[in-house]
Amino acid sequence: MTTAARGIALVTGASSGIGAAIASALARCGWRVVCAARREDRLAANVAAIGASATSLQLDVRAKASVESLLDRLPESWREIDVLVNCAGHDIGGRRRFDEGSMDQWADTIETNLLGAMRVTHMVVPGMLKRRRGHVVNVSSIYALEAHAGSSAYCTSKFGLNGFSKAILDDYRNQGVRVTQILPGVAKSDFSDTRWKGDRSKVDDFYAHFPAVLEPEDIARSVLFAVDQPPHVTISELVIVAGS
Repeated sequence: MTTAARGIALVTGASSGIGAAIASALARCGWRVVCAARREDRLAANVAAIGASATSLQLDVRAKASVESLLDRLPESWREIDVLVNCAGHDIGGRRRFDEGSMDQWADTIETNLLGAMRVTHMVVPGMLKRRRGHVVNVSSIYALEAHAGSSAYCTSKFGLNGFSKAILDDYRNQGVRVTQILPGVAKSDFSDTRWKGDRSKVDDFYAHFPAVLEPEDIARSVLFAVDQPPHVTISELVIVAGS
């Protein structure tokens, strides 16, 4: 991969974990990166670490007004998004039986993981279609392919993202816009800390059940692999699991 200037990438969920790793990896490979997330302090630190090839955008993918204004809130020279990486997501309240959880938390999981990705894509993809070039990368999960007890809302959101990814892949076929779905297995990141609100004993116990887990950089490399393909090649789905 070359480090020559490539274009502009927008990464949601870029304040920590997998999103931050993807943003950094894209910047190292020559992309100008819009790092978008809710937590402005974390965004500022990540953008400072990346340098001049990154800019920050406070963005709540659940909020209509926040998403609909995202392009207007970017400097004009940063508005032609070539790659959109939908990575914002959470599983707050997860790992519980459906009836034992909160409907507000279940709804927020779906609002963030599925509808958030749809909202941002709906704002960005018209420009891609007009320019006849672009790439939508949806960071999903193997839970989009298999359901597990204690993950009803999370699985619902990821099954939905799977269907959305496949549908728009067909929508935009031969129109210059590629669609990729990244489906990683268990990865060690801030995701679990958020799920259990920083309870390290629960986080450590969760990871201890697995002989090997992915790192955020592993998912970042898969995104680079997908976007680095020549224009006539689309990596429609990429499943990544830990272990050999």
